[in-house]
Amino acid sequence: MSETPGHVLAEPATDAARELIAGLALRPWGQVAPSVYESARLVADAPWLPGHHQRIGFLLREQRPDGAWGPPEGYALVPTLSATDALLAAGSADADLLAPAGRGLHALAGRLLATHARALPDTPALDLIVPALVESINDRLSRLDRTTGDRLPRLPLELPAGLRPDRLRAVRAAVAAGVTLPPKLAHFYEVLDATPADAGPTLTAVGASPAATAAWLSAAGPDAGPAAHAFLRHLIRDGDGPVPCPTPITVFERAWVLGGLCRAGVAVDPPATVLRTLATATAAEGVATGEGLPTDADTTSVTLDALARLGHPADPASLWAYETAEGFCTWPGSEDGFSVTTNAHVLDAFGQHVAAHPDADARYHRTVDRLSAVLPAHQHADGLWQDRWHASPYYATACCVLALAEFGRGGTAAESIDRAARWVLDSQRPDGSWGRWDGTVEETAYALQVLLAAPTGAPQVDDAVARGHAYLHQPSGRTDPPLWYGKELYCPTAIVRAAVLAACRLASVHLTGVDRSVVDCGYQTTKTAT
Repeated sequence: MSETPGHVLAEPATDAARELIAGLALRPWGQVAPSVYESARLVADAPWLPGHHQRIGFLLREQRPDGAWGPPEGYALVPTLSATDALLAAGSADADLLAPAGRGLHALAGRLLATHARALPDTPALDLIVPALVESINDRLSRLDRTTGDRLPRLPLELPAGLRPDRLRAVRAAVAAGVTLPPKLAHFYEVLDATPADAGPTLTAVGASPAATAAWLSAAGPDAGPAAHAFLRHLIRDGDGPVPCPTPITVFERAWVLGGLCRAGVAVDPPATVLRTLATATAAEGVATGEGLPTDADTTSVTLDALARLGHPADPASLWAYETAEGFCTWPGSEDGFSVTTNAHVLDAFGQHVAAHPDADARYHRTVDRLSAVLPAHQHADGLWQDRWHASPYYATACCVLALAEFGRGGTAAESIDRAARWVLDSQRPDGSWGRWDGTVEETAYALQVLLAAPTGAPQVDDAVARGHAYLHQPSGRTDPPLWYGKELYCPTAIVRAAVLAACRLASVHLTGVDRSVVDCGYQTTKTAT
């Protein structure tokens, strides 16, 4: 990620929180770092949009020395496919772009596509995106082959072993037959050759995705969606060309920021407009992350928890629609896999309700009891949790520990918290940080929250907290990598900033007994785009 100066946390917690919350209202679509995948889709599918050459420059700057794009491991596959395809598309008009495209092809053919599908990360719609982009790249290569000589590898790309194009073909066939697609697939319209069911002049964003929105406008014409066209122009202007994903994330951002700050004891006073947005979570079907996405249990439960902490509690009955035999799913009837963080957040929502209403229906109490056992059952033997919505185990572990520490029942919950704290202690880096690949302020914030939620006064905990707190106070040009699951990993910068504010406040109180909070606590993120 580029190291563009961002916000520096160097003020008392209340001032920092006030600034952060003001940004929620001023930038209602959300604050997300620029996306290689989405920006590359605009280069390939919508070169008519303003900022085309700036997006190409962004892709060139973001290419790694090994020819790939994006984070380590298999997380590089999707952004590298998207960026390589985009440079091949633009290379038909600018041959200088074929050399970086060739380096991308070598990274794909030599390493990334050689990974078995079972070893690839479970990012959303990978089984749609990867076949679609491999097909597009091979088509572009066949058309460029006669004019490029030896400047590009002579190959068609092959899909990873174990990954087939069957689902992509089935979805595209359904689109051609006029079948209405599940709302969740709107997020991936750019690879489906589809037209949104709600397409029209008032539609702002297709599937909370600039790429999906641009693909629709490229097919239908900018005049078909003036609101969507204005949305894209705003994102492009705000990001100086590149665009983020997912966007909009209005409710998601507001719920995570406000709930996290309140939980840590940071005083917040959100505007009425922000509270009204969160209040939609009380609807019978719950609430969505942002416009263009379906409702989900994760956003609904975090929003309900935030409302309760803000003094506006609501009955979490909308979450019953997501209950399954295993726990709670993120989307009803359309999800593979189990999310521990969704279930941790559901425990927060029901825990808040039964704490305020001890005489609540027995079903609510049974749910708290059940999730108090479900979460420990998914804990790894070494004490961590891992989830499908975030690449770092520190995020998942913090979500589970915080829910169990506040609302968990029974000895199993307490034992799980203790194991998690021991894992965090054992995995601290020499510089005081924590992180999956390298030390980051985001993951250090989660690790500190785990340690400070565990009921222990051991000297080693105090030492670890002091070193982690000192790491967060180091002035530097550090940038956090994208760690949140989307089409590729992404960074919701306001949410990350709130997590660091919360951790600084908790650590300061623990170490000094005085709420000096985040005085001199500083870090930098990439420049955000809304």
